[in-house]
Amino acid sequence: METFSKSSVVVAVVVVAATTWLWRMMNWLWFKPKRLENRLRNQGFDGRPYRFLKGDMKEAVEMLKEAKSRQMDITDDAALRVFPFPYHTINNYGKKSFTWFGPVPRVHLMNPEHIKEVLTKVYEYPKARGPNPLTSLLARGVASYNGDKWAQHRKILNPAFHQEKLKLMVPVFHRSCKEMVDEWEKVVKSEGITSCELDVWPYLQNMTCDVISKTAFGSSYKEGSRIFELIREMGTLIVQIARQIYIPGWRFVPTKVNTRMKLVHKEIQESMEGIINKRQKAMRMGDDAVSNNDLLGLLLESNNKDGYMTIEEVIEECKLFYFAGQETTSTLLAWTMILLSKYPAWQERARQEVLHVLGTDLNIDFTALDSSSLSQLKTMTMIIYEVLRLYPPATQLIRVVERDTKLGDFVLPAGTQMALPAILIHKDPEIWGDDAGEFNPERFADGISKATKNHNQQGAYFPFGWGPRICIGQSFAMMEAKMALAIILKRFSFELASSYVHAPSTEALTLQPQFGARLILHKL
Repeated sequence: METFSKSSVVVAVVVVAATTWLWRMMNWLWFKPKRLENRLRNQGFDGRPYRFLKGDMKEAVEMLKEAKSRQMDITDDAALRVFPFPYHTINNYGKKSFTWFGPVPRVHLMNPEHIKEVLTKVYEYPKARGPNPLTSLLARGVASYNGDKWAQHRKILNPAFHQEKLKLMVPVFHRSCKEMVDEWEKVVKSEGITSCELDVWPYLQNMTCDVISKTAFGSSYKEGSRIFELIREMGTLIVQIARQIYIPGWRFVPTKVNTRMKLVHKEIQESMEGIINKRQKAMRMGDDAVSNNDLLGLLLESNNKDGYMTIEEVIEECKLFYFAGQETTSTLLAWTMILLSKYPAWQERARQEVLHVLGTDLNIDFTALDSSSLSQLKTMTMIIYEVLRLYPPATQLIRVVERDTKLGDFVLPAGTQMALPAILIHKDPEIWGDDAGEFNPERFADGISKATKNHNQQGAYFPFGWGPRICIGQSFAMMEAKMALAIILKRFSFELASSYVHAPSTEALTLQPQFGARLILHKL
């Protein structure tokens, strides 16, 4: 009888546990999504009906695959190739629409005022985390943190990007850019003529890697090249994972992608630990050649104070800056050279400005260059702003609603995600005018605030984010890009090669030219 009683208790516990688990799963995969869908539809939002588990992911992946199979012209909207499902959803259901990211509804915010509010209230609208924990392996630094931890890390990192620190980096920018252009000249000379065809994309990547290595970590691209290779590979793997429906526990299954992700992560961690240990050893030995003023120095200094970063957190911040520190600038430079090749009048206008501001000597003396000289390049600034409008490094930002929140004239229910699609907002004719899809840097002649139809429309332009969480390296990227373009424009003119294939892609997270940037360089 006693044995029977114990067995009954065990069975009852198992039944209760199984029932609870089943209820939670059904609530997550069906009841909650349907409740959220009803609440959104009752407020005028529209989209495809929710489908169990997968939502819209299957159709989104298929549409993306189909879009990538089509050829496109440089004047076509990049969103058609890298953002087709949200693009067509908004066209079909209107600006007040949503898509399904698995069982999670994702509302598209197309109103600049709403975007401004969301990006300003960083505590109310935190960054969304991917459902698969493996996606966080790339970097869990300041860009991914929320709340007080984000504020603490941002405060520690800010001094590394103050204007006075950036001024000290100008010579480093110059040397790395000049070395790249010198390589281009060698290639041209080897052809025995004054021009040649070259894919400038890998050169731009290597140059920006060299800059971030020297300015942030006191090393060089050669020393950190393996880390860059691994981080790029991890970015590609994360994109693959993000396009799959995640089932809890699936990350532990030894699939090809899961296994490779963990191996790449392990090697990156070990490489970063090696760089940090090398710096710590030099600091302990009082090596005068070691500077604590770069990013790594600031991070390690904070590690020595109570309540600041642990070594693990230092590693995560280093990984983040290895990735973001070169991806943003290299893609910006690639798209700028591609568009200036397409629009030679703007290329020549930028060149004449460089010659006027920096002199006609083809070999720029970096001692005559500083941040104030670069800030005088107004036409170049207009061009860069326009390139970032058409080809923002991050095509969209995602925020999450943790509690029912009023935004404008509607209430977003807890559990909803918000998509802030820069690649669509930046080309909305209602915001930018009838020429929204065209390359026209002149729109920025009076600055960003007056570039839209209704002046000072904050929240309409956010290639680096906006508000308190705006990219901490924005000024760094702009200064580096201006330096590189100034040197390039002084020594080369360029045009699109007939072999150039226009194929914007987000296969490595940021918006990149999938098949490179094949140009014809003409030595001046």
